Amino acid sequence: MAAKRTHKSKGPAPRKPKAGKNALAPSKKRGRLVRNHSTHLPGLIAILERLCHQPGVETLTPAVIGRARSHAPQFRLKVSVPIQGGFKLIARQGKSFQEVFVTTHLEQTDLEAAIQASL
Repeated sequence: MAAKRTHKSKGPAPRKPKAGKNALAPSKKRGRLVRNHSTHLPGLIAILERLCHQPGVETLTPAVIGRARSHAPQFRLKVSVPIQGGFKLIARQGKSFQEVFVTTHLEQTDLEAAIQASL
C-alpha cells in the first residue's frame, strides 16, 4: 500500500522497499558492455556480450577501429597489453582491427581462457 499523499506533495508517493528473503542477498554480478561507437567489427558485439557473463570481467569498452596491412581470414580476439585496471584486447577480422579495453581483476591467462570460452 502506498503512503498517503497530501495536497502539497507533487508526484507519486514514495514507495517502501520490499523486504523479502532475497532483499540483502548479493546478486550475480555481470560485466558491462559500453556502446560508445556506432561501428564495430562484424560479430564483435555478440562475443563481447558473452564475455560480459564470464566471472571477473567488469567493463568492456570497444574503441578505435582501423585498417591493418595484413589479412586475418578468421575473427581473432587476443590480449595485447596490460593497462591500469585491466587489459587492452585487439579484435581482427579481414584487414580491419578494433581495440577493446577490459576492466578486470583477472590475470592474463584467466582472461585468455574466458575469451576462448566466449568465442
